[in-house]
Amino acid sequence: MQRKEFIKTCGMACLGAAFLGIAFEGCSGSKMIAGTMDRSGLLVPLASFDLGTGSHRKYIVVQHEKLRYPVCVYRFDANTYTALLMRCTHQGAELQVFGDRLECPAHGSRFDNHGAVENGPADTSLRSFPVQILEDQLHITLS
Repeated sequence: MQRKEFIKTCGMACLGAAFLGIAFEGCSGSKMIAGTMDRSGLLVPLASFDLGTGSHRKYIVVQHEKLRYPVCVYRFDANTYTALLMRCTHQGAELQVFGDRLECPAHGSRFDNHGAVENGPADTSLRSFPVQILEDQLHITLS
């Protein structure tokens, strides 16, 4: 391969990789949002799950300044959601979301999208909260 041909090929590959990164950014599974508080919990717009293409995110992560840990909300279908406190039940580290599972960066505990333990050292499920659909919002009861 000639030098000129090599540079052209590598340049096109780099441009292609950059384009694919931008193109697939909208396909990402998560979105971090700030929820609003009412007397009994968090309100989250249902539109937070919308990708604008007729498809939806699998989950969002909701934060609020009054919460010590964020809440991960999984969407299973238009009427079924699970809200999980992102606090490891082993030693209290904040969890990270990886698709359909949450993982503890401190000791490796892993939980499924319903909060059940998949891998220890944690031996207790995550705290979950009741979720209701109220018009165009989800209401997550925190009490």
